[in-house]
Amino acid sequence: MENNLLQRITHNPDICHGKPCIRGLRYPVEFILELLSSGMTTEEILADYDDLETDDILAVLLFAARLSQVKSIHKLAS
Repeated sequence: MENNLLQRITHNPDICHGKPCIRGLRYPVEFILELLSSGMTTEEILADYDDLETDDILAVLLFAARLSQVKSIHKLAS
């Protein structure tokens, strides 16, 4: 199931400057995460964006979880 969800996250240099997006649509992962972190529910997002599906939201969350599974984080010089 996880692999099926992660296949919904695509990246193409011609779409959203190569940022990870949902199913080749112009919905970057970061945009959906921002909506969720602002307090929107999955149902509200799906109501506002007709071409998204519940599994798209789950894929975004799984993708973000995978990105956070790093061994260490180093501060970049400012």
